Amino acid sequence: MQQAIDLSIENVKNGGGPFGAVIVENGKIIATGVNRVTASNDPTAHAEVNAIRAACQQKANFKLTGCSIYTSCEPCPMCLAAIYWAGISHIYYGNTKQDAEEINFGDKFIYDEIERPLSKRSIPTRMIMREQALQAFRDWAAKPDKTEY
Repeated sequence: MQQAIDLSIENVKNGGGPFGAVIVENGKIIATGVNRVTASNDPTAHAEVNAIRAACQQKANFKLTGCSIYTSCEPCPMCLAAIYWAGISHIYYGNTKQDAEEINFGDKFIYDEIERPLSKRSIPTRMIMREQALQAFRDWAAKPDKTEY
């Protein structure tokens, strides 16, 4: 955890956001990440996502089962979803989402949006061309040599 915190502090000095993450497997650090949203003009470049990307490259696998993530702050909804998709086994964090809210890194609006019906969300969302889109799902379901998630 100390390394995740140190990464977050150093990243602020280097023009990034105050977030750092470390992924560990069997007691060994396999990847780190820091927040590079503004530095790379990428809203998905959060510390946890960057660490997950690096760990998956290191392991040549999209699953990180058996790994733990140490992150300087409680993961936002996007990072939490990425952690679950990666199959990470444990999450350890330092700052809370309330702490992040106090310095204008709040995610409450996203949690609130997720709870709203589609028709009430702030970004209009409509389903279109479902029948055409279902073709890819039918093809996937019938594919005998697919790599399961």
